[in-house]
Amino acid sequence: MAKTRSYARQPAKEWPVTERPVTRLLRHGADGLSDAQLISLIIGQDDAVPGKTAFDIARDLIKKFGSLESIESAAVAELANEGLEEWQAVALKGALELGKRMVAERHAPYGKAFSTSAEVGKYFGPLLRNLKKEVFKIVLLDSQNTMMRDVTISEGSLDKSIVHPREVFKPAIRESAAAIILVHNHPSGDTEPSGSDKAITEKLAATGEVIGIRVLDHIIIGKKGYFSFCDKLLL
Repeated sequence: MAKTRSYARQPAKEWPVTERPVTRLLRHGADGLSDAQLISLIIGQDDAVPGKTAFDIARDLIKKFGSLESIESAAVAELANEGLEEWQAVALKGALELGKRMVAERHAPYGKAFSTSAEVGKYFGPLLRNLKKEVFKIVLLDSQNTMMRDVTISEGSLDKSIVHPREVFKPAIRESAAAIILVHNHPSGDTEPSGSDKAITEKLAATGEVIGIRVLDHIIIGKKGYFSFCDKLLL
């Protein structure tokens, strides 16, 4: 995180032109700006709140939420309550989502095979760990365990009636996948599998055996890490 210089504690309108976020980015690059300065560039429009500049609002956001991760997890309505117009909150959420995807992209397995649960966790962690609802995905793999794509099967509380074998294996059969990996998140942040998680995994693994599409693992994404059914010898 870039350090905010001492002048940044002064009213933003009093900054020298050479020290304003746009000028600094153009001259020195984005990595020389503080988090608040970068947010101010995204939300734009000074004086969105009377007497406050975009930087003032950005600095207040960071103080209120404590971290970029917490801001990313906040709903649009929560951000709007802190002085943002709805369009500004939407723009900020979109920018932070792009950041998450960029982190995931660094671990993108396209073109190479998954060889460990850690690779799956590194890829899906940034995408799923801060979501406020459960999202259940399957990863379609070819015969070399190379990721073809991932498919979202359900959103909301995990339930055996929702995550039905028919819905899980339909895309795998349609795209001739050789194997799949199950992935879902726990909004609570805890990675420990629930009884429902274990029952669903067992049912899907048994179905995979019958139709010839292996279930290689079930990864649960939490706030600080992941749980692998395969690593724990539960699959």
